[in-house]
Amino acid sequence: MQAILSLGCRIYSLLDKLGEWLPQLGIRLLLAYEFWEAGVEKYNGENWFTDFADNFPFPFNVLPPNLSWTLATWTELLGSIALVVGFATRFSAASLIILDIVAWYSVHADNGYNVCSNGFKLPLIYLILLIPMLTSGAGKASIDYLIRRKYC
Repeated sequence: MQAILSLGCRIYSLLDKLGEWLPQLGIRLLLAYEFWEAGVEKYNGENWFTDFADNFPFPFNVLPPNLSWTLATWTELLGSIALVVGFATRFSAASLIILDIVAWYSVHADNGYNVCSNGFKLPLIYLILLIPMLTSGAGKASIDYLIRRKYC
């Protein structure tokens, strides 16, 4: 019985150590992929923000649609790169949360929950995944962790 308990403790200890590295990294990579795709699509596509500019919440509704398009594109592209390497993760998460909330409010909110009808399911998932990045940071597998370890 003692051997089984000892083995269980070692397994839990190993899982605890993996938990300091892998979950945040997995979330960062998933979010980075999703926002990178959206950013590349905007970078290579036509500005459709003119169709939704009136739906943007203040202060985004006072910006010209071309500026909003550029800000959204580069927030997604640079935020994705930052998430992959785990640099400025909390700033990137905050920026992407704002972008996500604006998209939810102006594009997805009136379409219901379903992804197939361009509903708010994906923005909700992204928001839920970005909150740990904002509150807990990038985790140990990140440049942020190395910087914090050295200077804090």
